[in-house]
Amino acid sequence: MAGEVEIKKGLRDVYIDRTRSSFIDGDTGKLLYRGYSIHDLAERSTFEETVYLLLHEKLPTQKELDDFDAQLRASRYLPDEVVQVIRLLHNAHPMDGLRTAGSALSAFDPEVKDNSPEATLRKGIRLTAQAPTIVAAHASIRERRDPIEPNASLNHAANFLYMLFGHEPHQDEARIIEKDFILHAEHGINASAFAARITASTIADLHAAIVSGISALKGPAHGGAAEAVMKMTIDIGSEDKAEEYVRQTLESKGRIMGFGHRVYRAEDPRARHLRNECMALGEKRGHPEWFRILSRVEKAMQPHRSRGIYVNVDFWAGAIYYLLGIPADLFISIFAMGRIPGWTLQAMEQYSDNVLIRPLLYYDGPMDLEYVPISQRG
Repeated sequence: MAGEVEIKKGLRDVYIDRTRSSFIDGDTGKLLYRGYSIHDLAERSTFEETVYLLLHEKLPTQKELDDFDAQLRASRYLPDEVVQVIRLLHNAHPMDGLRTAGSALSAFDPEVKDNSPEATLRKGIRLTAQAPTIVAAHASIRERRDPIEPNASLNHAANFLYMLFGHEPHQDEARIIEKDFILHAEHGINASAFAARITASTIADLHAAIVSGISALKGPAHGGAAEAVMKMTIDIGSEDKAEEYVRQTLESKGRIMGFGHRVYRAEDPRARHLRNECMALGEKRGHPEWFRILSRVEKAMQPHRSRGIYVNVDFWAGAIYYLLGIPADLFISIFAMGRIPGWTLQAMEQYSDNVLIRPLLYYDGPMDLEYVPISQRG
């Protein structure tokens, strides 16, 4: 019977729907948000403008952007009850804190049951604004400090760093995190987006869909690469040991983290922007060794490009977060903060022309077994 169906493990190369959100050409390394090049958005846009583009399918006018930015800034605050939930989770992994607090927010959102496009958009804006407050509050509480209130005078990225560290960040540092958020904002039907769409397809609320995305992202096969890359870099220790580390790891059937991608067979187009930022930040912070180690690892992996194995966006991200002084277990949460607009968009598309996502499993077990009462089982 096994030959009667074609099994698509991991749903590879299976299209589940049409989308207008993002376009990925894995063979050439091309990524577009709503038709716009990720290179233009990373270098010329802001996170607020990019989120507006994703959610509204057009670039904003100045007034539209100002109004949208004001919405985001006004939505950063958390109900006191949600802060209490975060306090109860002070020993939890930051992603668990984000997941649980994000779920708790649904109890305080007046539009939680409204899945109309307008309400879903508003809820997505609120969740995008509140996620950094959750992550920063959890980081403070687990260090036995009171959470720092959002600063309405700062943009989305700068405000996150302010709440995390307690002082206004340098403009260049805020811009690095902003660029990181832009690069992570949307990426098609990856595992977490698929989880969000499956939940949305049941006509569950947006908070449930976003929590599904957060849950899927937590897994190391999806969102954990940046942390793993930085751990690898620290283990290597110096650039002269990089090539030997790569050789020994591959010979022992290990994996060099930050290389390869389920979609890309060329360099991840997002990687180049973080490569440049990693080099500049390392020099500024007096730690150029991390960039040098990673560069040597990348060079040692060049022979594998013929098999489509290139660096991905997470290869440089971990070093950037580390150089900024961000704890390693927060790395996935930063990815999640940037991706909430994309999950919102994916849920909105699912709601707009919904069919319950219900694939099949091919049964390959025994058939028609006779039930034996427990008293007769040897």
